[in-house]
Amino acid sequence: MRATLIYGAGDVRVETVPDPKLHEPTAPQYAEVPADVRSFLRNITLTGGVAPARAYIEELLPDILDGRIQPGRVFDRTIGLEEVPSGYRAMADREALKVLIRP
Repeated sequence: MRATLIYGAGDVRVETVPDPKLHEPTAPQYAEVPADVRSFLRNITLTGGVAPARAYIEELLPDILDGRIQPGRVFDRTIGLEEVPSGYRAMADREALKVLIRP
């Protein structure tokens, strides 16, 4: 298949790549949910889903980049612009969940 690949700032190419494969679902993020019988007996429900990140990015990204908001365990790797291809590889190889790119 043809795909757009970002190799660095100003270096975007369209190349032939292998067809994508779904190896394993990426959600939920955590392997275990902290719960016990007491939670069950109190009728506590834990739900989740995909967040509409694009709806909040303009408002929250400056606070994340300035360190006012800690994104928690969402970003598990931080890279510079020159490392973007390796960041994408890490996510594709399931070595990283989300990669934060710092200019």
